Amino acid sequence: MTTKAAFKVGEKFFGSPAKRLKPGFISAAELSAEEIRYLLDAAKAFAGPVAKGETIPLLSGKTIVNLFFENSTRTRSSFEMATRRLGGAAMNFAASTSSVAKGETLIDTAKNLEAMKPHCLIVRHASAGSPYFLASQVDIPVVNAGDGFHEHPTQAMLDVFTMEEKLGTVKGKRVVILGDIAHSRVARSNIYLLKKMGASVAVCAPPTLLPPHPETFGVDFAYRPEELLPEADVVMALRVQLERQNRMQLPSIAEYSRFWGLNLERAKKLKKGAIILHPGPVNRGVELDTEVADGPDSVILDQVYFGVIVRMAILAHVVNPQGLKDWLKK
Repeated sequence: MTTKAAFKVGEKFFGSPAKRLKPGFISAAELSAEEIRYLLDAAKAFAGPVAKGETIPLLSGKTIVNLFFENSTRTRSSFEMATRRLGGAAMNFAASTSSVAKGETLIDTAKNLEAMKPHCLIVRHASAGSPYFLASQVDIPVVNAGDGFHEHPTQAMLDVFTMEEKLGTVKGKRVVILGDIAHSRVARSNIYLLKKMGASVAVCAPPTLLPPHPETFGVDFAYRPEELLPEADVVMALRVQLERQNRMQLPSIAEYSRFWGLNLERAKKLKKGAIILHPGPVNRGVELDTEVADGPDSVILDQVYFGVIVRMAILAHVVNPQGLKDWLKK
């Protein structure tokens, strides 16, 4: 789709008050294929200027608050970088050094920050649904940077963007998601986006790390990676999220690595041209061996780079939608 065509889609789908009661970016499940394409095309349009070190002043005079209640390296840093590349100012919030440690509630924290007149809240929180709740309570846009093991829509957007940059399109491609599916917000958001964009998705994990009835997500599944790797165009490895488990669901991490980790021997089963993704952080020697994580088929660092321009597109749309449309017309 050309930039001009993407602009028309943006007017049609993002401009409807009936469809969007207020600006924000909360869930991949709620996006249409046309909306996804509009944002992917906007990100692609940013790629050239960003590569040249240019600032695109769509957020000039705007302040974006990174309201993070969970630790983060890539997501928070890329949102901060995206804000600055758009000419805005980023304010980072750390729960451990805030009044949250004294018992302040989530809504009180958000309301106090809103009173300082920022233009957007980017929220990461351990509780599923927290961005929805905040969006109903504040009058500024809310962007979901990960809520529990529910969704991580901006990560899925950058993952799909990476796949398309490397493979041309995700339509008709086979994507295998390997790892802790049950606790992964990244897996959920990717499944929603990939299916809407015409990809075929399969998931693989030990039985204890698959959600009940995974077929209800409209995906294939297997318990051993060897069943799926030969047909994959993309393999996305996921971290075992021990912090989201209420009990140990594996005999040991070593056993997980032995039977489900993507080591060099298993990676040889991939067809030529297949790519390997990981949302990070990578536990080397567990879900990915170092030779695979750093190998020629790995696009993990490309994901990190593309995360900046994808989040630029999302922030520009959420905070300055008309400005983004006008910029895309040029």
